[in-house]
Amino acid sequence: MVQRTSNAEVMSMDLSPKKPAKAYGSDGGAYYDWSPADLPMLGAASIGAAKLHLFAGGLALPSYSDSAKIAYVLQGAGACGLVLPEAASEKVIPVKEGDTLALPFGAVTWWHNAEGASAEMVVLFLGDTSKGHTPGRFTNFQLTGAAGIFTGFSTEFVARAWDLDQDAAAKIVSTQPGSGVVKIAAGHRMPEPRVEDRQGVVLNCLEAPLDVDIPGGGRVVVLNTANLPPVKDVGLGSDLVRIDGKSMCSPGFSCDSAYQVTYIVRGGGRVQVVGIDGTRVLETRAEAGCLFIVPRFFVVSKIADDTGMEWFSIITTPNPIFSHLAGRTSVWKAISPDVLETAFNTTPEMEKMFRSKRLDSEIFFAPN
Repeated sequence: MVQRTSNAEVMSMDLSPKKPAKAYGSDGGAYYDWSPADLPMLGAASIGAAKLHLFAGGLALPSYSDSAKIAYVLQGAGACGLVLPEAASEKVIPVKEGDTLALPFGAVTWWHNAEGASAEMVVLFLGDTSKGHTPGRFTNFQLTGAAGIFTGFSTEFVARAWDLDQDAAAKIVSTQPGSGVVKIAAGHRMPEPRVEDRQGVVLNCLEAPLDVDIPGGGRVVVLNTANLPPVKDVGLGSDLVRIDGKSMCSPGFSCDSAYQVTYIVRGGGRVQVVGIDGTRVLETRAEAGCLFIVPRFFVVSKIADDTGMEWFSIITTPNPIFSHLAGRTSVWKAISPDVLETAFNTTPEMEKMFRSKRLDSEIFFAPN
């Protein structure tokens, strides 16, 4: 049984955006993650968050996780090897900036940045850890490497399981490369990525049709079971939001008991979150590289700096539903005027003025 965090505990938590810490790395790259000790809402929401940085020639060794995840390529390009549960062969997927992949339980992956790449490849992972070993943190199981399964089994077990003689088994166990991320030897050939392997597995958020497009305001691409079917197996929805300089995102909340986990990709701006009893639980500036979590039903709004703000979010339901409190689709527009007059304790004239604003604005408001 999952123990639910109390309202008092949530209201007292530090919700401020945080950057990750390095977990391990080599000359091939590094793996960073966010800890529930630094960002308590990760534990409360049972959400894991991590980033993989691969230098040119870097290889993230084959592994699987205790959690279903959404992977988003923040920058660069390369390849993702993917073996789904009970699949007869692997997919070798060419990936690039803006690509999103849904990785279900049991998926084995490796990631590679080409030897001659001119830029790092950076991949963000966000996922549900409610069934994992540590709420709020991914536990990855390496198939090879210094911390891989071969190093845990005895030579006898390795020899028998893979039908090897004792000398061969001992050699395999003793020659495992470094932990997690390595750099491939110069000239070593890697599998060629296949464009056809992207089909039904990858959606590029920078190229997909826009779900919201407000000139001077912002743009949204929503990932759900319709445009990326594997999202159903992962149980998470996600979106990429880009708002222009000085634009505002309407105050709103997830109305299906979901948490919003937001990573700032580029730019920055002000963030306010309002919780129980009208208490402002967060007022801060969020910048690129930071992660923060909005508790269930709490209301959040953002205003971008001069350069705008871009963020990638997961929502802990595959088909999220949001309610907005300002703009054309605001709930205020649907409530009876007589009720609003009493609720706001105001005059009919003031109520009409309040209702008459933002009649043609959607969820983003360009600066006046």
